[in-house]
Amino acid sequence: MPAAAPTQTILIVDDMPENLTVLSELLQPNFQVRVATSGTKALRIIGQPNYPDLILLDVMMPDMDGYQVFAQLRADSATRDIPVIFVTAMDSVDSELQALDAGAVDYITKPIVPPIVLARVRTQLELKQARDRLSDQNTWLEAEVSRRMAENELTQEVSIRALAHLAEIRDPETGFHILRTQGYVQQLALNLQREACFAEVLTERYIKLLSQSAPLHDIGKVGIPDAILQKPGPLTDQEWQIMKTHAALGSDAIEQAERDAADSVEFLSLAKEIAHWHHENWDGSGYPDGLAGEAIPISARIMALADVFDALISPRIYKAPMSFQAAYDIIAAGRGSHFDPQMTDCFLAHYTTFCKIADRYREQD
Repeated sequence: MPAAAPTQTILIVDDMPENLTVLSELLQPNFQVRVATSGTKALRIIGQPNYPDLILLDVMMPDMDGYQVFAQLRADSATRDIPVIFVTAMDSVDSELQALDAGAVDYITKPIVPPIVLARVRTQLELKQARDRLSDQNTWLEAEVSRRMAENELTQEVSIRALAHLAEIRDPETGFHILRTQGYVQQLALNLQREACFAEVLTERYIKLLSQSAPLHDIGKVGIPDAILQKPGPLTDQEWQIMKTHAALGSDAIEQAERDAADSVEFLSLAKEIAHWHHENWDGSGYPDGLAGEAIPISARIMALADVFDALISPRIYKAPMSFQAAYDIIAAGRGSHFDPQMTDCFLAHYTTFCKIADRYREQD
């Protein structure tokens, strides 16, 4: 049975034909050998068709010496990790240190001793194989971690949507409310990120968690009786007091979920803020705690704008939808009383974007 063809490739770079012959005859029985008689030719043939596994590089060559070739190899991301052994007649300690400091994996002086050259070549090729295996394993592990994280995020997102729909399903007129408000919240946060007073809080990570949490803002409505939640007319004072409890009911439910979790879940803290305080008003006239100004968490202030805008332009059992212009006027009138003034300015400055989100997820007849 014929022996398997060598699979590892070694490039020998030397301007002396006799040196190329000696090294080629030594290595060819075990390796695929390619040769170049100058640094320029070596750089031209590297990678055609495949990159070598190891390079034996002469130092003293005309036009381009070994150090210049080595520098260009290291400057190219495709070749910087190819191990290089310098082979040279310069046998001083300083020359060897210079080569190793430059990044060469070994230094062999001429005249060569064939068994020593062969042993050093095998050692460096085995080290390269080990590095390649480790790199492949790390690449696989990174891909697997990314895949599992994406899978977990998808599972989490679906779970959040399912929980949010528990509240929404009892009111069939708000089927796309979750998607619209989530879109408004994300877009407003991205726009506010450019404002100096919000940039520190509204990081990319925060905005992602905020968008993820937004669908749970009305989760507390599962605790409101149908007679109140679906009443076609105005609520009585007593009914309105019961309706307002949905904010605390939602945050309490999320807080209980936090206690039950083995580890902390980042988005739940924002979800709890949004559920509890998204009906607070900038002037302190909101509920459930009557917070005012910057005492209201940024997440809840953003959600307040998104929620009111969507409520104005959407049909409800007790009202017809408003036009975009009428909603604009009401939100502008609420600047500094209902809503954070700077957030209101930002919202109105990009109003057409929010109208497009509303159209994209418009309720189906």
